[in-house]
Amino acid sequence: MSLPHAILTALLEKPSSGLELTRRFDRSIGYFWSATHQQIYRELGRLESDGLIRALPSEQPARGQKKSYEVLPAGRAELARWTAASQDPKPHRDPLLLRLRAAAVVGTAGLEADLRRHLELHEKQLAEYREIDKRDFPPGRDGAEDRLRHLVLQAGIDLETFWTQWLRRALADFAELPETRPARPARPRA
Repeated sequence: MSLPHAILTALLEKPSSGLELTRRFDRSIGYFWSATHQQIYRELGRLESDGLIRALPSEQPARGQKKSYEVLPAGRAELARWTAASQDPKPHRDPLLLRLRAAAVVGTAGLEADLRRHLELHEKQLAEYREIDKRDFPPGRDGAEDRLRHLVLQAGIDLETFWTQWLRRALADFAELPETRPARPARPRA
């Protein structure tokens, strides 16, 4: 499971509280690995009880004070082990592709509008990634850490570019389809 490793990565970049981690997931890590506030807090508890992270001592002990966490040597070792381990690619599962396949047998009603909506969403995400690229990776930022982070962003840009191109092609093909109606149900055999 990668959520603990995403949290270890984020905490090695900067010790944080659960709330700060949630915000960081929303702004960066969440683009490629999402987690809810509850999942993050639950995982922080597991990582702490496993001895991979610890809560930093609070400057002012107070009830209800937010805890900030840092990674312990065992957590760094686990992240290094996981990073070095081989993993097979995961098969891509997308309901839109399955819906297109189903449309071949039940008809295309409503699908074109949703393809347009998907295109709009992917264009918006692509624009956001390109803005992050301009803002966070100007020419000359080519240290090892920056290059690796930029590779992650470039993967997002490439994926969104793929989806926008594919959706435009799908919509063009869709426009050339003859009017489709739901297929007739097969007659039961006696």
